[in-house]
Amino acid sequence: MQFPAGWENAKRIKYAQGYSIPSPRDFVGYGPLTEPEALAVYDFTLSHNFALILAYHSQGEVIYWQFQNYNPPNAFEIGTQLSQISGYSLEDTPYNSSFAGFKDWFIQNYNRPGYTIEVGLGINPLPISQFPKIYSDNLGILILGAVLV
Repeated sequence: MQFPAGWENAKRIKYAQGYSIPSPRDFVGYGPLTEPEALAVYDFTLSHNFALILAYHSQGEVIYWQFQNYNPPNAFEIGTQLSQISGYSLEDTPYNSSFAGFKDWFIQNYNRPGYTIEVGLGINPLPISQFPKIYSDNLGILILGAVLV
């Protein structure tokens, strides 16, 4: 949530929701790429030629595949395959969550498929008891993602 893809919109939305200081969730930072972990992922991605990316989050058993009006080649078709293999639904990203994510920046910057995979259900942090189901649901996603590269 700290990537340069509509970061100002993310800040406006999340600050209005009360996430204006460092916290366990939804804090977008004080600017794009100001935190070392976001900068590390950004730099790592710039130094590789990824065909697609999978960004993992925990909540909802859903796959988000779009960023704004970008529609990278085969993104929907690949997302449909990921959905079928995992049992997760393929959905448009909700507006209030549709800015400043790694997936958003990757799609905007490269015009290649990017997906946010939301694993598990319940209150975060998810209990470890959900791990076997999450692993089972996502093994096919990881294999398919690797094959498509």
